[in-house]
Amino acid sequence: MKKTVSTLIGAGMMLTPASIAYANEDALACAAPPEPVISLSYGSRYTDESTTRSDIDEEGNAEVNAALGPIDDFLRDLTRIANAITVGSDERVAEADCLIGQMAIWAEADAFSELETITANFSIGSRLAGFAFAYRQAAPYSTNPQQRAVIEEWFGARITEQMLFWEEDATQGAKRGNLRAWATLAVNLVADITDDPVALRWSAWSASFLQCQALEDGSLPQEMRRGKYALHYQLHAITPLVVTTLLLEQQGMSIRGVCDNALDRIVKFAVDDIADGKASETYSGEVQSYFDGTDTLDSFEMAWLEAYLILSPSLELEALAEEFRPLSHSKLGGNQSLLWRGFE
Repeated sequence: MKKTVSTLIGAGMMLTPASIAYANEDALACAAPPEPVISLSYGSRYTDESTTRSDIDEEGNAEVNAALGPIDDFLRDLTRIANAITVGSDERVAEADCLIGQMAIWAEADAFSELETITANFSIGSRLAGFAFAYRQAAPYSTNPQQRAVIEEWFGARITEQMLFWEEDATQGAKRGNLRAWATLAVNLVADITDDPVALRWSAWSASFLQCQALEDGSLPQEMRRGKYALHYQLHAITPLVVTTLLLEQQGMSIRGVCDNALDRIVKFAVDDIADGKASETYSGEVQSYFDGTDTLDSFEMAWLEAYLILSPSLELEALAEEFRPLSHSKLGGNQSLLWRGFE
């Protein structure tokens, strides 16, 4: 009989902030996690009239940021602890138990179980990926199997919902875009954690499907329609596509080279275009946000380079990565040099 979250906890095992505090005064102090986020319900960041989803609605954008902010803050905190664990601090076991205990409280509360709008479903994939990356770093050193079981049960429920959403309820355009790529990464990570072969195969199929959307020059049509944010969203899609591809390679389910080396073409298009944005401008009809004064290209947007350099070593891209290091992204598990190359 399949165990539920409640049976895994059992009598006397209910998770509360007090239950994860350390009794030993010399042990690491472990703060209670923030209040778990169960329900998310918000509309789009963009105006209703924006057919390219590139015209920001200030009120809508603020609502989304307010809803996701506490999740992202918690995720950044977890990632900092996870990286300390990976480095191998003197408090590794205590840090792992702290992180797992904090996550278990959210899992027991069934966080993210009430996604009441399509936009909420769109945005949760990248957050699940971040939680899964943090968990992977901490779980081997945790001394509490019951809490790990609670978290893994919760992970499994969330990725099942995500696979159903992307197959059945997502809009046709979104099914070919960057948000599906992030959900695919989350599914892959959790499938590996929970040993779910069906979800793992789905992640391989989904990552292949998304890469095969690329045109001959490597542009992604769904992202190129995003006005001045076309290049931004091409990069946003590349991030989970590269990391998922590397994970699948390590898991023995290689999709490397699919659709005439689509991933290499996707990456080359973006890398060539970050100089002036002209290729994306040609497709979108607008000067790109990195060149019109709206945005600057931040290092976290290039964090995928560490994983890509394992897939495709290149002196040119190594030099580019060096310009942006340290490469870190909380939704990719933090310090990418540490995770993929073994140095800080």
